[in-house]
Amino acid sequence: MTATAAIDQVLREAVERGAVPGVVALAADRDGPIYEGAFGRRSLDAAAPMTPDTVFWIASMTKAVTSVAAMQLVEEGRLALDAPLGPLLPGLAAPQVLEGFAADGTPRLRPAQRPITLRHLLTHTAGFAYNTWNADIGRYMQATGLPAPRSGKLASLAAPLVREPGERWEYSIATDWVGRAVEAASGERLERYVFARILEPLGMADSGFVPGPAQRARRAGMHQRGADGRLAPIDFALPEAPEFFGGGGGLLSTGPDYLRFLRMLLGGGRLDGARVLRPETVAEMGRNQIGGLAFQPLRSVLPAISGDCDPFPGTPCRWGLGFLINEADIPGRRTAGSLAWAGLGNTWFWIDPRRGIAGLLLTQILPFADPAVLDLFAGFETAVYQVAA
Repeated sequence: MTATAAIDQVLREAVERGAVPGVVALAADRDGPIYEGAFGRRSLDAAAPMTPDTVFWIASMTKAVTSVAAMQLVEEGRLALDAPLGPLLPGLAAPQVLEGFAADGTPRLRPAQRPITLRHLLTHTAGFAYNTWNADIGRYMQATGLPAPRSGKLASLAAPLVREPGERWEYSIATDWVGRAVEAASGERLERYVFARILEPLGMADSGFVPGPAQRARRAGMHQRGADGRLAPIDFALPEAPEFFGGGGGLLSTGPDYLRFLRMLLGGGRLDGARVLRPETVAEMGRNQIGGLAFQPLRSVLPAISGDCDPFPGTPCRWGLGFLINEADIPGRRTAGSLAWAGLGNTWFWIDPRRGIAGLLLTQILPFADPAVLDLFAGFETAVYQVAA
């Protein structure tokens, strides 16, 4: 069996045993792509096969793209990592911290003691939270009618903090606010800025916030895993005309497109002659930016949307400017100092600067952190490192 055939087998067997309806997976080293595979179907209720150019909602894999956009503006002096953002973004000028609820359910708020900075937002230490993993924000949404983060409504950003800025790592809507900062500093809507400064230079023709007819025709369908472990297709749609483009989760993309983005980062900000970031900026994004704070495993309060997520139990993890960083080697897989994150529909990527390897695996399954997909991702990554050995 050839090396790439061994990777094929890992992916094909996952489809054959029903772990996933279909999957696209790719990997590259610093010289270029080293693997591309697509198996299964785009949806269980359709005959269309999964192909490398299948379009996925990549959800929070958008965060890495938005973080790169912000760091471009930091390089140009139009954004600063540690300046208070209130003067630029009035919605962050007077943040409120949710302290609890009165006996009648009314939220109790107090002014935050510190201003929010871009560094806070990029590192998820601003104090915001997602209702998927924070019950207090879910209760606040019920009490006030605050829209959900994926609604595309600007009012969804008017959420209170659950911590003081800089106090704790907590996964959150912060990168949606990063997108708003990019818009305010650049004078362009996020969709246009990302296209002109990242997607177009990198040749990511199938990626964007607004899919065209060609992309819609190649969309993978979303699936829900039931309590019995079986997968079923579900209706799932993003807002057709959002009030703002979600820097935290609004992009659609394909495996080959997103691999180009990862290769750019692996190449120190440059790919095929296109310079997106300076090498020193990419290096800084991959360093621990939260000091003695730590990545906190995600504990779900909405089990239909997400399971608990602790990618490497027992391994200390930090956060850079947009990425999870594992601080110890993962045996048979990525080395210490690798960068990674994922999307709600079980799309996953990693970048290993030390070994010079990057890869991603794409499915469309809820809830997030699906154990079967995580097992598949681990098997895929392990097989990639065996090829690259």
